[in-house]
Amino acid sequence: MPEQLFLLGNLVIMVAYAAIMVAIVVPVSRAGQLRSNKLAVATALIFFSCAVGHGLHAVVTYHAIVAGHPGHEAPAGWSWPSAIWDLFTAGVGVYYWSLRRSYGVLLGRGAIYVSPWEKHRLEEADARERAARDAAEAHRATLTAVAEQTDAAIIGVSRDGKVNAWNHGAEMMLGWTAAEMVGRPIETITDDAGGRHQQELLERVMAGEPNVAYEARRIRKDGGRVEVAVNITAVRDSAGDIIGVSVVARDITAAKEAADRRRALEERTNQQQRMESLGKLAGGIAHDFNNILAIIMNYTEFAAEAADNPAVRADLDHVRTAAGRAMNLTRQLLTFTRGDTIQPQDVDLNAAIAEVRAMLDRTIGEDIALFARPGERPLVVHGDPGQLQQVLLNLAINARDAMPDGGTLVIEADEAELDGEELNMQPAVSPGRYARIQVSDTGEGMSADVAAHIFEPFYTTKPRGKGTGLGLATVYGIVAEAGGSINVFSELGVGTTFRIYLPMAATSAGPPVPASRGAPPPSGDGRTVLVVEDEEALARVVHRILTAAGYRVLAASTGAEAYAIFQDKGCDALLTDVIMPEMSGPRLAELVHDRQPDLPVLYMSGYSNGLLGSTRVLDSGIPFLEKPFSSGELLQKLHEALELSPSPSGSRETGRH
Repeated sequence: MPEQLFLLGNLVIMVAYAAIMVAIVVPVSRAGQLRSNKLAVATALIFFSCAVGHGLHAVVTYHAIVAGHPGHEAPAGWSWPSAIWDLFTAGVGVYYWSLRRSYGVLLGRGAIYVSPWEKHRLEEADARERAARDAAEAHRATLTAVAEQTDAAIIGVSRDGKVNAWNHGAEMMLGWTAAEMVGRPIETITDDAGGRHQQELLERVMAGEPNVAYEARRIRKDGGRVEVAVNITAVRDSAGDIIGVSVVARDITAAKEAADRRRALEERTNQQQRMESLGKLAGGIAHDFNNILAIIMNYTEFAAEAADNPAVRADLDHVRTAAGRAMNLTRQLLTFTRGDTIQPQDVDLNAAIAEVRAMLDRTIGEDIALFARPGERPLVVHGDPGQLQQVLLNLAINARDAMPDGGTLVIEADEAELDGEELNMQPAVSPGRYARIQVSDTGEGMSADVAAHIFEPFYTTKPRGKGTGLGLATVYGIVAEAGGSINVFSELGVGTTFRIYLPMAATSAGPPVPASRGAPPPSGDGRTVLVVEDEEALARVVHRILTAAGYRVLAASTGAEAYAIFQDKGCDALLTDVIMPEMSGPRLAELVHDRQPDLPVLYMSGYSNGLLGSTRVLDSGIPFLEKPFSSGELLQKLHEALELSPSPSGSRETGRH
């Protein structure tokens, strides 16, 4: 009986040890750790050797039982306790095997099993790690959402200058999607000069400078420009090494336009205050000087009546002539200061222009071509007829003096609607409908510095003895007294246009003035307009007006740049300045019409249409917009140009105009 128990114990222990060995080897093998997990392999070998040893004991015992005599020598002291111990050992093996179900097999280097307590502790650590990881992920998701939804453009740039992050704000501001920009060089949104400057700043940040802030202009996908305030900051990895930069850009186009408008308003207010101060001073001098002149004139008459010597009488005649000139000078001063006696009444500007035209025909000179273009209907204003004629004559004489070698002088009248936001109006006027007089010449023109002072009394650019400096100051005084305003547009070597705005009289001899502020022009419906304007502030204003009205805008500052954009992207209409360096607007239109004859073209210029037509810069009848213009005028003219069927060639190129 003990032999049978010994045999059974060895068999059970052999099977248990073999099963434990398999339980160790299989997962370790699946994890690919048979070579690296030496402890697991050693343990498996121990259980393997034990299983083999007990198997041998079982074989020997089996042979002994079958043969009927002991086939092996049992250990000394073989007895029932030995058999019971083997059974106990078998039970331990079975117990070990049953415990394995409660243990996890660790496949990490140097370990096999984890106890339930250790497993619980590790699970708690894993839970804490997952919670921290989830919190960090939620934090990153929040930051990502904030960065994605902000209006500012947030752009990531790698060390090699390639875009690796592009948020929704950048898409809205610059027009490119993230899919289009990621992987492209950051210079895509800059011009050549801006790209070089930006590269220098990026290199400074890459070299360790904490951050760089500056303002710049960037290029939208549609070719438009946007003014931005940029902040560049280095991006570092966990080791502290710089792996790229973060670029944050804010659109400041509207802010810069508002600043330009405020600055212009301040300058206009300062100019008006300066003119009023000078006017008070000039008025006081004029009144006192008139008293002195009265004495001089009277005593000169007395002396002339008593003088018998012809030479003395001739000298006194010279004194009277000089005194007369002085009296005319003081009269102009009083007109400028609004101190002279005026007799305002309803005046038709068309009639005033006709009278001045008749006077100028006899005095203007044969080398100057004079054109007078009255309004299509009576333009009645309330003012002094003599003063209005003086305004026209002063401007005409200044134009004649600006054309010593001859040229073209155009005087025209029409109606205009002002919204009160126009720039360079002196003085400022309230919104409303005005009669407009335009006096344009093809003379020498003025610089911006000269134009800023021309309405100041005694300011003149003429040689000594050729002018008093009161002509335009007098014009300013008359216009301001009548409740109007004056605007000047000039370019050196090209010419000058004066625009005078006078309130329409309450009673008009003509038919009622139709209201111009009717239904707004139709939406642009996404049509593309190529805008060519070399004045940066005005280009921004035009871009904003057209974009708000539903148009897509492609912007260019020169004719050559505009033609390159047209060849690359095309457009539905061309809005171009007439006079530009290198290539004029008409020449640009000719090149464009060679490729697309039916493309609508709207011209704009600070010179009047009458002057441009008279000098054959533009043909008559083509769409034309005069500066300064309101947003309504721009949209209406553009809509009319799009509705018309333009001829393939509506203009001629005559060199630089």
